[in-house]
Amino acid sequence: MSTVIHISNENEKTPNYKKLSFVYRLPSVTEKQIRQDMKKIIHGIKVGVALVLVSLLYLLDPLFEQVGENAMWAIMTVVVVFEFFAGATLSKGLLRGFGTILGGGLGCLAAVLADNFGKIGNAAVVGSTVFIFGAAATYCRLIPSIKRKYDYGFMIFILTFNLVAVSGLRADKIIELARERLSTIGMGFAVCIFISLLVFPMWASDELHHLTSSKFDKLACCIEDCMKAYFKVVGEKESKPKINMRDCKAVLHSKSNDESLANFARWEPWHGRFGFYYPWDKYLQIGELTRELASIILSLHECLESPLQPLTPLPHAIIKEPCENVGLTLVLTMQELGRSIKNMKRCQTTLQTMPKLQSIKQELILLSSSSKLKGIANAEFLAIANLLFLLMGIVDKVEVLAKEVEALGDVAGFHSK
Repeated sequence: MSTVIHISNENEKTPNYKKLSFVYRLPSVTEKQIRQDMKKIIHGIKVGVALVLVSLLYLLDPLFEQVGENAMWAIMTVVVVFEFFAGATLSKGLLRGFGTILGGGLGCLAAVLADNFGKIGNAAVVGSTVFIFGAAATYCRLIPSIKRKYDYGFMIFILTFNLVAVSGLRADKIIELARERLSTIGMGFAVCIFISLLVFPMWASDELHHLTSSKFDKLACCIEDCMKAYFKVVGEKESKPKINMRDCKAVLHSKSNDESLANFARWEPWHGRFGFYYPWDKYLQIGELTRELASIILSLHECLESPLQPLTPLPHAIIKEPCENVGLTLVLTMQELGRSIKNMKRCQTTLQTMPKLQSIKQELILLSSSSKLKGIANAEFLAIANLLFLLMGIVDKVEVLAKEVEALGDVAGFHSK
């Protein structure tokens, strides 16, 4: 037996979507844009301060006497390494350091080895080592898992190895030059890390956490808009309100951004609610499921906009109340899952959410086989059947999402309500 969920107000037979929209809508575009602009301004100021600090190596005579022209490498390090997120800065700086040390060390060995083979042998050894290490490192850069995480380090390795191996300098001069440059690169990296981590830090982990939780609200709003638009006007398709699917498309195209933020978050130190070995892979899994859900919602939107939808009031009247109840339950469930992630508190998935989803799915199955729909014209019946099928697909995907959110709560240690 299916359970139909009704709003408590006896004077309203349909769900109060307007109230839900007022309470749960995302902040306005203007507010979000102001916050983003402020973050960009702060980041620009931080980069400016870092450049001023490393420029002191040039401007102050006592410091310039110690480092000389190698001070340019500190400035170059700040320009190249300082990123918007702290995790990106830390990962780039460490990868630059590892790539420089490893490439410089192997380049020195290649140069020392080549000196023992005379002039002709020197060119052959240098050419061979450059080819072998360059080809091997480039191949590694093409491996997806390595390219995603360590591409910058391999690029610096190739650059440093080639510069050292073919420089033609004696081994002792190479070591002295490497020591001086590494010291200035270390100074630039230290300035970047100090400012990035301690002065208004921008955490990729916070951004990924916020974006993941906001996806649920965005998709809930899209489902709500689709249901409102479909049943608002009967028989007057040209006067139906235009559904804004911008947020749904933004979720659908969020994969590369999610992967970048997750990669940066893994490099960040323990801060706030996020410790070491935090399950960022779970966020990627949830992000993939939300993209699949977004694709179904876009299909639902195209179905509702189709000219094959019923023009007569009867089909709408038959499915209106059950479909609005299904839409309301989906909206409430998505918002509950989003708040669960945002507040890092467990939601009652097993005890409350899953029974509701199974109930409305059974209701859709019964509605699709209802005898009332069999008397409708074939074209109109197919249109309604397609609508009900897509709604069942959304229910199935939300059910899987609810399980993943519960699994995230178990692994990440969300608090119980």
